[in-house]
Amino acid sequence: MVQLGQVGQLGQTTPAERYGQLIKDAIGSMPMRVAVVHPCSLEALQGAMEARDEGLFEPVLVGPENRIRGIAERSGISLQGVVIEPAEHSHAAAARGAELAVQGKVGALMKGSLHTDELLGAVVGSSSGLRTERRISHVYAMAIPTYPKPLIITDAAINIAPTLAQKRDICQNAIDLLHVMGVPRPHVAVLAAVETVNPAMPSTIDAAALTVMATRHQITGALVDGPLAFDNAISMAAASVKQIVSPVAGSADILLVPDLEAGNMLAKQLIYLSQSEAAGLVLGARVPIILTSRADTLRVRLASSALARLVAARTKLAAVGKESA
Repeated sequence: MVQLGQVGQLGQTTPAERYGQLIKDAIGSMPMRVAVVHPCSLEALQGAMEARDEGLFEPVLVGPENRIRGIAERSGISLQGVVIEPAEHSHAAAARGAELAVQGKVGALMKGSLHTDELLGAVVGSSSGLRTERRISHVYAMAIPTYPKPLIITDAAINIAPTLAQKRDICQNAIDLLHVMGVPRPHVAVLAAVETVNPAMPSTIDAAALTVMATRHQITGALVDGPLAFDNAISMAAASVKQIVSPVAGSADILLVPDLEAGNMLAKQLIYLSQSEAAGLVLGARVPIILTSRADTLRVRLASSALARLVAARTKLAAVGKESA
């Protein structure tokens, strides 16, 4: 079976082909129930039902039951056999979704029609039981027609101005995801505007520190190098012209951005100017969290769900291994 991370060895492939393989791999992993938190819009409810119909997960709808059933009835969506966990409003739905995950009744959470901050607040709250020693972070798993392999951009949605310690967690979260996707030793490019350390540019200092942290095993499972400008990270020709000697230059699997604004602009430029697609997932909690946008295509929504299923299966296997050790 060709893993998603190996498509670069096969020549250029389309986003449809890359995400198609990802979805096939996910369907072959452990079954999963997902708490869909406050699916009180047509888009949110359709997204959950589409993932169910593709065999990616069994949805548990968490929210006001009458509103959910009303949307389904008006839209011709059948809820036969679907579990609904009643919750009075979005805040209560977020809390109940987190509770279901802590109890092991669901393997992932999916954002419905509530604000992202509201859902994540229930996840990282001191009493939620879903926090880990890691900082939570968001990844975009990009399928770019002009790049010969998948590309992760992080963090473009949660951490606004991460500290060095937080960037370490953001980096490790993305590395662990690529291991699940079949890339045994990802190349991480820590981005900045330039490829040299400049004391006036804190992002270059953080990049250099992260590079050293990887050599000291504070970041594991990947080759990490920076600072690298975007062109040097993804183009061997650009790196060669600038005489940059780096094990990562021109072959990045992960782009670790300096802050949320840079990452968000980079991801959206690729989506809208190069016909790329971006599956989104939140990592670092005890369960993965599926974040989708109303503008996402069906394929992107399914790919985001597939990523969550693969991560949840890996987490469950690791937990079983610890219990039997």
